[in-house]
Amino acid sequence: MPKYFIFDQLIVDVSRELEGKNLSDFYIQIPKLNENGEVQIDNHGNEKQCSDSPRNYDDVNYKLLNNKDGKYAWRPFQLIHPALYVSLVHKITEEDNWITISERFSEFDDDSRIQCMSLPVRSGTENSDKAAMIIQWWHEVEQKSIELSLDYQYLLHTDITGCYESLYTHFVAWALHGKNEAKKKRDVKDLIGNVIDRHLQDMSFGQTNGIPQGSALMDFIAEIVLGYADLQLSEKIGSSIEDFQVIRYRDDYRVFVNNPQGGELILKAISEVLIDLGMKLNPQKTSSSNDVVQDSLKEDKRYWINHDKFIKNLQKYLIVIHSLSQKYPNSGSLIIALNDFLKRINRIKKDQENLGVLVSIITDIALKNPRTYSIASAILSKLISLLKEDSEKLSIIEKIRKRFEKIPNTGHLELWLQRITLKLDDQIKYNENLCNIVFGQDAIIWNSDWLVDSLKEIINPEKIICSEVLDETTPVIEVTEIELFKGYM
Repeated sequence: MPKYFIFDQLIVDVSRELEGKNLSDFYIQIPKLNENGEVQIDNHGNEKQCSDSPRNYDDVNYKLLNNKDGKYAWRPFQLIHPALYVSLVHKITEEDNWITISERFSEFDDDSRIQCMSLPVRSGTENSDKAAMIIQWWHEVEQKSIELSLDYQYLLHTDITGCYESLYTHFVAWALHGKNEAKKKRDVKDLIGNVIDRHLQDMSFGQTNGIPQGSALMDFIAEIVLGYADLQLSEKIGSSIEDFQVIRYRDDYRVFVNNPQGGELILKAISEVLIDLGMKLNPQKTSSSNDVVQDSLKEDKRYWINHDKFIKNLQKYLIVIHSLSQKYPNSGSLIIALNDFLKRINRIKKDQENLGVLVSIITDIALKNPRTYSIASAILSKLISLLKEDSEKLSIIEKIRKRFEKIPNTGHLELWLQRITLKLDDQIKYNENLCNIVFGQDAIIWNSDWLVDSLKEIINPEKIICSEVLDETTPVIEVTEIELFKGYM
């Protein structure tokens, strides 16, 4: 998201209010109903009262819709309701609960043949936590995979279909406490597995299927269930297959073997474990190879390595990047290529005769590659800044907006379009609610009707916009707003 979206203060304020308390202490009281939906009356003729619950309300979390392919596929990223987010973090990090979770993760990691490389990490440098995760993936997955070519002849790839969407919330308790123990204690309210389960249901209108996407907290909770799957896989394989190595990064599996039949048996075991957890492997993304070195690298990376990246002409170079975007949409190599292109155009000080062509190509790339929204917006903001007249700039922007209006579910994109137009014309309207609060307009982000007024007032969406940063924002999106690795540009 653009740099003026900062959630720290809101989270801190809510955390202070909830410190040492249960979130349920802040639920409003509502009439208690009988089985027929009628209000219950006590012996004195008064209405009976009970606590409300967030699971009685839709839109408790805020869904930020993100188009996946420039057509009709989309993914709802979710901004978790601050009260539920803070409450869940407080519960997870209570000393006894954290010990339980930490010890369980040690059990998940007990079999050295099955390694998870996707636990959230905190950056120890000036780079972001996300950058630290990418570095970990590069070292512990890609580089480790190439090293394993010395020991193994075959590499099998597979991943889970719709992992977050299909994750069953009750399985968190199974994962933390064991299936039998969790079933025995399903009514024990302070059991941490049940606490997490209830919070997840509270975020989703009481539904038990699926968890929100888009936060490190949910990545961590997914790892609880996936770590349990690793443990189940270890037990299922036992000593029946000796010579193998599995590396898992989130829902992606790499299986290294010297016997292809053994690899197929391991895939079968993974599939059986996941079926018991309500998930399944993606047949379209399941493959086998006897070239471990080559297939340790993603296809898009191999493709980009083998293409000429020293083309001096900007338009020709951008056309090569466009081809990459079509062959490998939303790929990491595409992000790297666009970062390099941004580095090149940042040196330009005056209008280019083919500027309109460059804008058109970048817009087309962004249209079909939602992962590029931020970097594409930075490039567009730089190209537009080279135009001499504001009228020309606004004309180009309007054409870009109309181009994107033809596809559905582009709330995420609108945040970045607004970032481009912010200093040129603050009267341009967007449908995305988060765009409205940038200018202090009323917009409902989280449904807090289940909370008492004292906490509801603290959860003010305007707090997530930093006015100082907003005021200092320049027409051109700065590299520091979008770069993962400091100094990369």
